[in-house]
Amino acid sequence: MRKKERALAIIDLLKKEYPNTGCSLEYDEAWKLLVSVRLAAQCTDARVNVVVKDLYEKYPTVEALANAPVDDIEKIVRPCGLGKSKAKDISGCMKILHEKYEGKVPDDFDKLMELPGVGRKSANLIMGDVFGKPAIVTDTHCIRLVNRFGLVNNIKEPKKVEMELWKIIPPEEGNDFCHRLVDHGREICTARTKPYCHRCCLKEVCKSAGKFD
Repeated sequence: MRKKERALAIIDLLKKEYPNTGCSLEYDEAWKLLVSVRLAAQCTDARVNVVVKDLYEKYPTVEALANAPVDDIEKIVRPCGLGKSKAKDISGCMKILHEKYEGKVPDDFDKLMELPGVGRKSANLIMGDVFGKPAIVTDTHCIRLVNRFGLVNNIKEPKKVEMELWKIIPPEEGNDFCHRLVDHGREICTARTKPYCHRCCLKEVCKSAGKFD
């Protein structure tokens, strides 16, 4: 089975297994997703969802957060880890949104990449989830799973994985496909335990099927 054929089969099977997929970071405005994505680095989404409630209660708008003392932001977001660098990036990002984009998140990939603390993974998430544009988010689940599936060959660098996936994943499927990889990576194709291949919906098309039995 060629990689593109395998990719299409996997997409179809994951759709059936996880029909109601989506981002596990909670947000109701685009700028809040930017904040949460930065906080989610080396932190669980569940913890981020709790911490941001205190942050937005005190600083409910882009302007308020842009004008907030960095030290104050750090105190609130410290439970997410890397508080100093995350607070600095959030402050810088909100200042640019306020001063350059009238408080709105730009719907342009390159402009997103210019914001402090925003890399390809974050920019793709914003483009896909907020603006509904083609996106491939190469987080740890994505990288682990597509290597196991045989969609990429022993590639670990996020950008290289992303570029390989663009060749075989239909653009309109990329965003939800990556969300479903997170669902599957948490439930079945785990990192910290042996994958549960015996109850995997992809065992007929996965290149690693049976490898972990």
